[in-house]
Amino acid sequence: QVRLVESGGGSVQSGGSLRLSCAAASEYTDSFYCMGWFRQAPGKEREAVATIDVHGRPTYADSLKGRFTISQDNAKNTVYLQLDSLKPEDTAMYYCAAKPGICWLPSLIGSDYNYWGQGTQVTVSS
Repeated sequence: QVRLVESGGGSVQSGGSLRLSCAAASEYTDSFYCMGWFRQAPGKEREAVATIDVHGRPTYADSLKGRFTISQDNAKNTVYLQLDSLKPEDTAMYYCAAKPGICWLPSLIGSDYNYWGQGTQVTVSS
């Protein structure tokens, strides 16, 4: 079983920044995970935000390129999401997701992931 622990959400004004973190914890040592970020706003479907491959190459949802930056610390099985120039429409619950294995081909499809965090709320006021 894998547990994903997210942190870093909060409330900011439009134009502000936040940094989200997600750490994958497992009873098995030397585990590898492919991790990504998704978000879901009230009344809307979940949407992909970003993922990152084993070499650190990011993939972003087309609509979110330029303001968000995903990064990772493979040794810690931790992925980060830097949110800059936040807008009120970025208000959502942000979820970390993971699937076992080395991340050669990351995916922005939610159903490809086996494990999900509890979510961290990001609220942007105008």
